[in-house]
Amino acid sequence: MENLSEPGFKPRVTLLDATMLVAGSMIGSGIFIVSAEITSSIGGAGYMLLMWVLAGLVTIIAAISYGELAAMFPRAGGQYVYLREAYGPLVGFLYGWAFFAVIQTGTIAAVGVAFAKFAAYVFPAFSETNYLYQGSHFQLTAAQLVSIAIIVGLTYLNSRGVKNGVIVQTGLTSIKILSLVGLTAAGLIWGAKAEIWEQNWQQAWTLAQLSPASDGGLQRTLLTGLASWGAIAIAMKGTLFSSDSWHSITAIAGEVKNPKKNIGLSLILGTLIVTVLYVLTNVMYLAVIPLKDIAFAPNARVGVVAAEYIFGPAGTTVMAVLIMISTFGCNNGLILAGARVYYTMAQDGLFFPKAGKLNKAQVPAYSLWIQCGWACLLCLSGEYNRLLALVIFGVLIFYVLTIAGIYILRIKRPDIPRPYKAWGYPVLPALYLIIASTLAVLLLIFESEYTLPGLGIILVGIPIYYWMLPRKKSMTQSFVGTEEER
Repeated sequence: MENLSEPGFKPRVTLLDATMLVAGSMIGSGIFIVSAEITSSIGGAGYMLLMWVLAGLVTIIAAISYGELAAMFPRAGGQYVYLREAYGPLVGFLYGWAFFAVIQTGTIAAVGVAFAKFAAYVFPAFSETNYLYQGSHFQLTAAQLVSIAIIVGLTYLNSRGVKNGVIVQTGLTSIKILSLVGLTAAGLIWGAKAEIWEQNWQQAWTLAQLSPASDGGLQRTLLTGLASWGAIAIAMKGTLFSSDSWHSITAIAGEVKNPKKNIGLSLILGTLIVTVLYVLTNVMYLAVIPLKDIAFAPNARVGVVAAEYIFGPAGTTVMAVLIMISTFGCNNGLILAGARVYYTMAQDGLFFPKAGKLNKAQVPAYSLWIQCGWACLLCLSGEYNRLLALVIFGVLIFYVLTIAGIYILRIKRPDIPRPYKAWGYPVLPALYLIIASTLAVLLLIFESEYTLPGLGIILVGIPIYYWMLPRKKSMTQSFVGTEEER
């Protein structure tokens, strides 16, 4: 029988807190950066906005679908639990393995370094060009140390109790939502220019790859056939993963008040809030910045360019502070949620046994510190951005498997109470499966240098799983009670 109560975990997370965790885990640095690659890849302003709208709709559909799974299994572990219940322990472990090896820890490292990069606008000593050590095989920068300090500090905060992390998350998410609304409003009210808007919407629905022209304008290379689908896939990759980590709340389901209702509702509210914000922010970009400056913003930092157009030279500092708040809050949500997945894996005998224990504050502190250690090593490696690129294909595959699990579980486990059922079933989940599967295939074709190695990282988990099986029985005996008793 599935464990529907969580001994040790205390339900302290309200609906507001849960919604802020969803939204806060989604909003990082992507909204301020990826519009550059999207615009240069597909050209017209219409297509650029369409990619954000489609990504938002797809994410909301997925969130609605996850609500059913969360209501069925309101316990720690989230997506790991859903995959395990639908397909068995091997598939669940492969997700958990990739989640720990790269997906969550790599994202934590990358967001930490993004914080340091933008902090360098305010504190130049934090720059990634400030080398503290340079060897033949290893380099240490101030930015790496700052990112490690942020990860360690947030891990310590969350190890002192879930309420500490939730208070920080709710506060920071409220601040960054208000800041993003303020930036967008300032741009539309004071920074918008009719001539820029009208110019940007010329050839708005011409699908083309952009490049700088010799006369300072734009050169368009029309995209047709399979190449056009490849460009759309690359653009959608950016928008979808700027909206990723929306399911973080499902990992701490055992600590949510009234989880059968509030998890599904927070998923819908959080993803809807972020989708509206993202679309409006990009409308502001198009009203304030010429298309050429969006597509070829220095270091792809479109948000910085927008702030400079709106506030002048002080805009760089304004945007740097906004992104520091955004990335700090994003990392807090990632750190808080990630440890609960390893906790549940350990309960199943598929991770370090100590990771399945709670400390006096009723949080999985050992899981938090293991996650912290590996994320910090990824910061030092300097390879985290490449690792993230490698798992994009795998992340999509796990999303597809999880949504497909709704159909499987309705057949396999019809007896489980479903307080909430996926709205629009079976049509909307099927629509998500079609879109996500198509995107995965296109990425496999057009970005095979990343997707194939990324798939390889996941498949490495298969021999690791079978190596762990003989140890699983003795590991699970270290926990009190059987699954039926818990």
